[in-house]
Amino acid sequence: MNRTPTTLDLSDARPTIIVDSREQSPLPIRRLPTVRAGLLAGDYGIAGADTLFAVERKSIPDIVSCCAGSNRDRFERELCRLRGYRFKRLLIVGTQGEIAEGRYRSNVRPASVLHSLAAWECRYDVPVAFAPTPHVAARQVAAWASWFARELLRTADALKGRA
Repeated sequence: MNRTPTTLDLSDARPTIIVDSREQSPLPIRRLPTVRAGLLAGDYGIAGADTLFAVERKSIPDIVSCCAGSNRDRFERELCRLRGYRFKRLLIVGTQGEIAEGRYRSNVRPASVLHSLAAWECRYDVPVAFAPTPHVAARQVAAWASWFARELLRTADALKGRA
């Protein structure tokens, strides 16, 4: 039997974003389809690549809370789970300036929060990104997912000898 390799045209393929089922206020992602499901790590993943791509999303109050007490230990365990992902991000909805100026309700010093973010970025190899609003954050997650999925398809094409 002679088999001819088939070529799939995936140029119009759009990844589906998985929103973790524990996410209480999901980002308003409109550019890509979304589904709700449990994720092993992060708040946002890609269907079919949920062990490769993860975005952990935090608001300013959330990230400040993660810098103190038992919340810190729990959050560091979350960051540790992200280490094995090819693409991972800690996405903070807000600005670095809001943290630096202490525009949040907590006694945690701004310098402590910023230093924790820098240490976590190095310790857990998880880049930190900021988005000023949930809408901008949603567009950023969709863009990352699209680019990452495109690179996965490129790799698959190269493996098939069609690079």
